Amino acid sequence: MPYKNYTATISLDEESKTFSGEVINIKDVITFQAESLTELEKAFHDSVDDYIEFCHSLNEEPENPTL
Repeated sequence: MPYKNYTATISLDEESKTFSGEVINIKDVITFQAESLTELEKAFHDSVDDYIEFCHSLNEEPENPTL
């Protein structure tokens, strides 16, 4: 699942019926979760946007994903 050059892996916890995601190929940790795929995509976008905003608030550049 790509967004703004960031890519996430997704897993499903069948017991809790919850999707979880984690951005890959960066050292910083960006995770998110939701109960539907539609909510998961929004949570992913929100998490990446929040990460970028947070980095800028610290006057730091967000980490660029490596391929």
